[in-house]
Parts: sequence; C-alpha cells; structure tokens
Amino acid sequence: MDVTYAAEKRTIAELLEHHVKENVRPEDIDVAENPSETGSFYIGWRLRQYVLSPAGEIAAARARFESKRPRH
Repeated sequence: MDVTYAAEKRTIAELLEHHVKENVRPEDIDVAENPSETGSFYIGWRLRQYVLSPAGEIAAARARFESKRPRH
C-alpha cells in the first residue's frame, strides 16, 4: 500500500461512515487510485464498492472487473 493511502485511510473511513451510516474502521477498507479521474479513489468495504470523488463525495461504484489473464 502506498504511504499516501495509509495516511488518508482514516479520513476516507470517516467519509464512508457518514455515507453508509455505520461504523467503518480504516483497517477494514481497501483503497485504490481511480485511474479515470485524478484525485478520485475506489473504496472496497464489506464486498461493496464505492468511489470517492476529488470533491469528497462518495457514491456506490458500478462493478469493475479486472481480468488477470490476457484476452485472446
């Protein structure tokens, strides 16, 4: 995990807490950079996916599938 993500996980967990209205611990979320938008992140929590916008807004993410195998 990138150091920046580790430093921001607490803040991202707090934002997600407000969105889902449940307790969210930083160690329970996965954070990944959203390559489609600078300053945006994907958040994984309890088998759910969210997107954090650069403006700090969280929305449910559409499913994104990344294949580990090359397509033929």
